[in-house]
Amino acid sequence: MPDNIQIFTDGACKGNPGPGGYGVVLISGVRTWELSGGFRKTTNNRMELLACIKGLRSLKHPCSVVLTSDSKYVVNAMVKGWAKRWRSNGWKLSPSKPAKNHDLWSDLLGLSTTHRVSFKWVKGHSEHPQNERCDELAVAASNGKELPADLGFETPIIPEGDLFSL
Repeated sequence: MPDNIQIFTDGACKGNPGPGGYGVVLISGVRTWELSGGFRKTTNNRMELLACIKGLRSLKHPCSVVLTSDSKYVVNAMVKGWAKRWRSNGWKLSPSKPAKNHDLWSDLLGLSTTHRVSFKWVKGHSEHPQNERCDELAVAASNGKELPADLGFETPIIPEGDLFSL
């Protein structure tokens, strides 16, 4: 994995749930790319996760990545192994409590095996230049017109046991 990439991410949401967006800044050497997108109804945590996913998906081949986020939800779940544990428990936090956003956690875990990713937390709104730029991108995307649906949020997932009534 010769390429060393820095990815900075942020998510934003007005209302939580409400219109939301994600922002990503990727840096490789002297080159910088920016990505953003928005959805009509979503949550802040979904946008934080999606920012990470979009950044990693944009890489054309396996890379060594330092992914910096102001989301303790994302960073702690990846660094402390919570997301892997939720997956191994059938996407449950406990026997009676499902894990939220398992569609996105599944994607992020998969991408984290394609790339060598280390997650780093940075305090939000602390004048960190890339984090501030990601926030600007995310907020602007959340303000877009005719935003698409976040199908993972708006489409209810019916547990397999609830498909048929006998």
